[in-house]
Amino acid sequence: MNTKIIGTGYDLPAFAADNNYLATLVDTSDEWIVERTGIRTRHLAKEETTTSMAVNASRQALERAGMQAEDVELLIVATISGDTETPSTACRVQAEIGANRAVAFDINAACSGFLYGMHVAEAFIRSGIYRNALVIGAETLSKLIDWTDRSTCVLFGDGAGAAVLAATEETGIISQSIGSNGEKWEVLECQGRPNGNPLCEKGQELKYMTMNGQEVFKFAVKTVPLCVEDAVEKAGIGLDEVKYFLLHQANKRIIQSVAKRLGQPEEKFPMNLDQCGNTSAASLPILLAQMDEQGLLQKGDRLVLSGFGAGLTWGACLLEWQK
Repeated sequence: MNTKIIGTGYDLPAFAADNNYLATLVDTSDEWIVERTGIRTRHLAKEETTTSMAVNASRQALERAGMQAEDVELLIVATISGDTETPSTACRVQAEIGANRAVAFDINAACSGFLYGMHVAEAFIRSGIYRNALVIGAETLSKLIDWTDRSTCVLFGDGAGAAVLAATEETGIISQSIGSNGEKWEVLECQGRPNGNPLCEKGQELKYMTMNGQEVFKFAVKTVPLCVEDAVEKAGIGLDEVKYFLLHQANKRIIQSVAKRLGQPEEKFPMNLDQCGNTSAASLPILLAQMDEQGLLQKGDRLVLSGFGAGLTWGACLLEWQK
């Protein structure tokens, strides 16, 4: 039994913060940000939450799939920015949409989270344990960012994307490749809430996300091409047979460098980072849903989805579009 995507959806906060807005907060400029990242604007949550965006993206994906929430059997949310430490965001989404038959849980693999979720969902479906899954990437990264640090605050945005996966006799997902290297965990991290038990120092401050940008760049441009090549080689096809390479939307320079290393034209690497910024686990499903919405994906198209992020983690998925 194979697995295919039958519906996609996404949701973005109403407020779009362009680079000129950020220039009122920190010492930066539109020119500086665009030159280094390719980002022109990003959406920031105000009334929206990680859960509410995940719910909206899920409802859209289910509608496009022609499926009812009560028929969902597996519900996975990839996030590093849930609204509650416990319960999981997945359980809160389950309650909101009425997916009362689903098994629900979260995955934390940062920007690779959606691919990790797809990997897990495909394994369950291929084994016959479940017949379908709702996989969501949702983030409110703006609450994890130090808004006085221009090296990070210009990069990230909020949003959610979702995909409905279902068992099929068609080709669907062809191959996947994921990995992690915990030795590099400090390159990109955000500390959790401090311990406030009676044995610990009181008044410890909450920490924000920190990143070694050069290390992340070097990791991405080296690891992503290898990961993509591994997924394609497992399928026994050539890179030229892939119509689109959908990469995690972190930085335009990273995507351009990966395209060059793979020997593929940049036109095959669609981007929405100029409008959304880096939305971590939501990045890939938002891009996929927008391309689906715009009619850019045709039945039989071969796509590669690839992500990379904190952990360090990475992944790639080769699939044939059957929607």
